[in-house]
Amino acid sequence: MNWTSRLPTALLGLCLALPMLAHAASESDLLPVDEAFQLSTRALNRDEIEVAFKIAPSYYLYRERMKVESADPAGFSIVEAQWPNGDPKEDEFFGHVETYRLNAAGTVIGQAAPTLAEVSLKISYQGCADIGICYPPQRRTVTVALPAQAPANPAGFLPGTSPGLGDTSIATAGGASSNPLAGLGQTTSVLGATDALPLPEDQAFQFEAIAESSTEFLLRFTMPPNYYLYRDHSRFELVDPNVGTLGSPLWPAAQTIQDPEFGAVQVYFDLVEVPLRLARRDGAPTVVALKGFYQGCIKDGICYPPMERTLQVEFPAASAGELTKVAELIADEAAPAKAPTATSIQTPEPNAGSLPALTFWQALLAALLGGLVLNLMPCVLPVLSLKAISLASSGETPAKARAHALWYTAGVLSSFAVVGLLVIALRSGGAALGWGFQLQQPIFVGLMAYVMLALGLSLSGLILIGAGLANIGSNLADQSGAKGDFFTGVLAVVVASPCTAPFMGGALSFAFNQSPLVALIVFLALGLGLALPFLLVGFVPALAHRLPKPGAWMDTLKQWLAYPLYITAVWLAWVLGHQRGVDAMAIWLIGALALTAGLWWWEKNRFADRQWSRHLLAALLVAASLWALWTIHRLPADAPAQNTSQFAKPYSAELLTQLRGAQTPVFVNMTADWCVSCKVNERSTLSGDRFKQALADTGTVYLKGDWTNEDPTITAFLKEHGAVGVPLYVFYAKGSSDGVVLPAILTPDLVDRTIRGEP
Repeated sequence: MNWTSRLPTALLGLCLALPMLAHAASESDLLPVDEAFQLSTRALNRDEIEVAFKIAPSYYLYRERMKVESADPAGFSIVEAQWPNGDPKEDEFFGHVETYRLNAAGTVIGQAAPTLAEVSLKISYQGCADIGICYPPQRRTVTVALPAQAPANPAGFLPGTSPGLGDTSIATAGGASSNPLAGLGQTTSVLGATDALPLPEDQAFQFEAIAESSTEFLLRFTMPPNYYLYRDHSRFELVDPNVGTLGSPLWPAAQTIQDPEFGAVQVYFDLVEVPLRLARRDGAPTVVALKGFYQGCIKDGICYPPMERTLQVEFPAASAGELTKVAELIADEAAPAKAPTATSIQTPEPNAGSLPALTFWQALLAALLGGLVLNLMPCVLPVLSLKAISLASSGETPAKARAHALWYTAGVLSSFAVVGLLVIALRSGGAALGWGFQLQQPIFVGLMAYVMLALGLSLSGLILIGAGLANIGSNLADQSGAKGDFFTGVLAVVVASPCTAPFMGGALSFAFNQSPLVALIVFLALGLGLALPFLLVGFVPALAHRLPKPGAWMDTLKQWLAYPLYITAVWLAWVLGHQRGVDAMAIWLIGALALTAGLWWWEKNRFADRQWSRHLLAALLVAASLWALWTIHRLPADAPAQNTSQFAKPYSAELLTQLRGAQTPVFVNMTADWCVSCKVNERSTLSGDRFKQALADTGTVYLKGDWTNEDPTITAFLKEHGAVGVPLYVFYAKGSSDGVVLPAILTPDLVDRTIRGEP
């Protein structure tokens, strides 16, 4: 199989009504708009005007985006504009459309006043280049001279050759210059506009930043006369999110202008200075890299495409008091942005695009409750149930029961501490990791599937796994029993990891943004919640006595509880298929057969003479199963786009920026195949007719990001919104500068009201 051919489908032809371009190709590859689409007009007679375009090769115009209006309806009233049929095309956003290539000519039919000498027309159009960039909607105002008398136009007389007929010239902000910026972005070309070429980006919009204090940037934009900067099309982020947390930009009062595309907008002319707080993690002197995204226009001229610049700013040392103060200020800014719940959700407010800030004690409580919920997961429940029943039926003293509970809890707490500190250490070192990163590794997923299969075989009575995994139905010495309890706790953490983030979003986000000591305490609280039921059974004899009495039914229950583990193994194999393709599933099945054969042979010869020589074959079979995992790991990653539904578009940061700039409502779903709650939400809420109808009624675009494999773009989005894992659901309402984060557990009513903007 040719694995290299599995590339994600390229997103071409993103043509949206907004003043920005996709960055799929370099600007130097794009012709100025007036070279790509050369507009000309002429009067065929006093009541008919031809509008023609000469289109450059590899460029095309949309028929549906053609529009002609009269600048003086009293002098020239337009009856209709006739355009020829174009070439059919299935467009990414506009659906079934018609396009023109090389040439296009239409006729504007109207009625001219008797004394009218010339007609002013407003012509709108939009086109794209085959390289994957679409121009924003263009506008031109042209003046067409009319003949003094309507020509008779006898048979054989060519239109346009009579005296007085001719082409009109078009005054644009940049003409047909070789400057690639000319015509890019929203263009409102009006007769009389300046004929000067647009300045280069760095001269038109000078972006500077200094350290105003040890915890605050001072940003400055400087523009020449008649250039202006959009306030709401600007944002800032840290290149390394581990440096700290940015506050909201403290924009000064802006000037309101009427924008042809966006209506009333807030802009700045000449110069604007913007304070920006920074809650640093470390008070030592440092250099911070700040990335700015912004956009601006020329008054009555072109708009520049979105610009992006990165500045290095040197910060002095900050005291502990300064760090604490700025962190409290930023937390106060985010305080109104409360997380929506399943019963009440608010309209998105500024700074509502991240998870709610928690206090230390709130984070501990959330961690404890989240760990408690994990005990109900189908992977954890069989292990926990049988462990509790075996404890109750063992007839041991209360002291030994407490020892079992404590060793199990030690295994849980140790595992959460190791995994949590590993993630924090890697993130501090610059690695783009989130909670659940281990499930993005095929080796780990395949190994977990093996463990589920082996435990299921043990519960079915086909093999006997000792205390290291289940400690079920065995009479162990104290040392072996402690080991069994400890590793049962480890196993509970491992199998619960796919379900942790949905119940722990706020607490994990809090932990990842604190010192290692505070983060460790939060992770230990999560582990305590997971271990709490078993602790109660071990330390409260009355609870143990309320458990069912031992008997033959326990063997039947144990065998039934094997099936959730088998189902989990099948699910994990399915995840492998999405990570590395169908071949990975086949290789895992071969490895599973080898593992099963090895365990069976080991069990068959458990008490045989010369058992070590007999066990050699079992060891070779188990090694073959591990080799299968390594083979799977070396396969190339499968394309995530294949997991999107027919009405969902694959997430990309560029596409989201374009949609938000066009004030298009957007619903973003960040998911993964190994995330159980993600799949439940998609089945129950995000694939139903009610959800689809809400999208259609409101014009909302549904973007779906797949985090099954490592994806730095999605990881950055999660960090931007304060999430440490999936699921993450963010809704951007029309005209809102920020998104609102929805709960990890969705309901159809909640999502429907959110998209429709209902309380």
